[in-house]
Amino acid sequence: MEERMGNCWSYTKDQFDNLEKHTQSGIEFVERYSKFVKERSEIEINYAKQIRNLSKKYQPKKNSREEEENKYTSCRAFLSTLNELNDYAGQHEVIAENLTSQIIAELSRYLTELKAERKLHFNDGRKAQQQIEISWKQLESSKRRFERDCKEADRAQQYFERMDSDINVTKADVEKARQQAQMRHQMAADSKTEYSNYLTKFNQEQNEHYYTLIPNIFQKLQEMEERRIERVGVSMKTYAEVDREVLPIVGKCLDGMTKAAESIEPKTDSKQVVESYKSGFEPPGDVEFEDYGPGQTMKRTVSETSLSNSRGEAKERPGGGKSKGKLWPFIKNKNKLSLKLGSGPEDFSHLPPEQRRKKLQAKIDDINKDIQKEMDQKDALTKMKGVYEKNPQMGDPASVDPRLAEIAMNIEKLQSEMQKFEGWLAEVEGRLPWKSDPSRRQSGLYETQNSNSTTVANNCAQDRESPDGSYTEEQSSETQVKVAIANTPEFDDEFDDGDEETLPTIGTCKAIYPFEGHNEGTISVTEGELLYVIEQDKGDGWTRVRRNEEEEGYVPTSYVEVFLETNAKGAMTYI
Repeated sequence: MEERMGNCWSYTKDQFDNLEKHTQSGIEFVERYSKFVKERSEIEINYAKQIRNLSKKYQPKKNSREEEENKYTSCRAFLSTLNELNDYAGQHEVIAENLTSQIIAELSRYLTELKAERKLHFNDGRKAQQQIEISWKQLESSKRRFERDCKEADRAQQYFERMDSDINVTKADVEKARQQAQMRHQMAADSKTEYSNYLTKFNQEQNEHYYTLIPNIFQKLQEMEERRIERVGVSMKTYAEVDREVLPIVGKCLDGMTKAAESIEPKTDSKQVVESYKSGFEPPGDVEFEDYGPGQTMKRTVSETSLSNSRGEAKERPGGGKSKGKLWPFIKNKNKLSLKLGSGPEDFSHLPPEQRRKKLQAKIDDINKDIQKEMDQKDALTKMKGVYEKNPQMGDPASVDPRLAEIAMNIEKLQSEMQKFEGWLAEVEGRLPWKSDPSRRQSGLYETQNSNSTTVANNCAQDRESPDGSYTEEQSSETQVKVAIANTPEFDDEFDDGDEETLPTIGTCKAIYPFEGHNEGTISVTEGELLYVIEQDKGDGWTRVRRNEEEEGYVPTSYVEVFLETNAKGAMTYI
């Protein structure tokens, strides 16, 4: 019996050991798969980072030759490819992010739960095993005690019978032996009852152990293992879906690269090159025939427009001064290095006529923009000064004067620059073989009122042409550019609220705070009130609004939420 029970317990323990090893192996497999996904995610992140760095590396740098080349369709296509490549890298970052959130994090959380559940089931199994072993030991102990008591009762009975048959023993000793035998028999009966009870209890617990507890534990372990396997399968499916989800966007990135490649137009690029580098020089004139005579040396005279003049033999122009040397095709320019270093003269006279015209026009456009910025600031400050004059409690009007004076000086300086560059531009356009459109030289801010009032006097640098066709320049210290523009209209910056036309609405606004508007020129508003915007904030902190056709005024910009119409100038939404 004991041997059979020992075999059963040993078999059960072996089963638990096998299950423990198997479930531990399953947990290690999940951990290994999670590590695999984590390393894949790190690869995707590093790959995306390298792709982004590659895209950034080949992006054109600001104020560089590469940025200037973006006017060519091939360069723009390459830039589009770099941008698409950047988006392509973003999709790999999405893959890494989804792998981390949908698989790695989920498996990490599941592993914690799985280990806790596994530990609980094996603890239940160990407790059941310990309980059955304790019950078996109690049964064995009661059985040995019953056996011992029975033997003691038999010896006590035999002793009593010997005493009773011995005539030399007193009656008291016989009675004592009889009582001792009865007591031992009672103890044996009690041990028998106890042994019987423990046996019944053990059989019940053993039956429950092998038919209920252990099967339930094994069933739970089996279900736990099946759920683990199922979770691994779901993770593997998710692993594939994460890649599949980004395929449409990756496809769009590749389509964008293909579209960029198809947008390349060789003829357009070649026309851009022609437009960028055409010089504007006139073709050289015919070389006159010079006959040879005895004792005469043939002069090395050439036409003004010929390919090469002798060193120091520049022809005099009708108006005085020397003819300007020319940069001819396939003739190396010795001043190329100085041009690259930006050491050319301010009037760009080192450039061919057409290139010089473009540079001067670009410079004039930049000055136009600067003047417009200064004028906008002047308008805003003038308006602020007018508000302060009408409402002294809001600020001191004199505090605005230094800034207005500074802006006026800036405008005067910029206008002087404008006159200087327009004079040079007029000179270049007068020398070109074709007449440029006069509108090309309009500044957009002011015009000359009298065509006779502009005098351009520009004693340009005297040029020398080297024998190989390139040229150098010497800037005379007496070179001056004098441009006088008469009747230049003054800018009217006076702030006037009276007798002006009804301004059109450029948007709406909603009051976010109440404003009393006691001062002249202001208007009171209540919180949540809707009004029309007729003039946006010019930098003075006030916005002009209208309630109806007759009621309008200024409110603090910080008190309203403004919504400008999209077609309004400088439209934007601000609070």
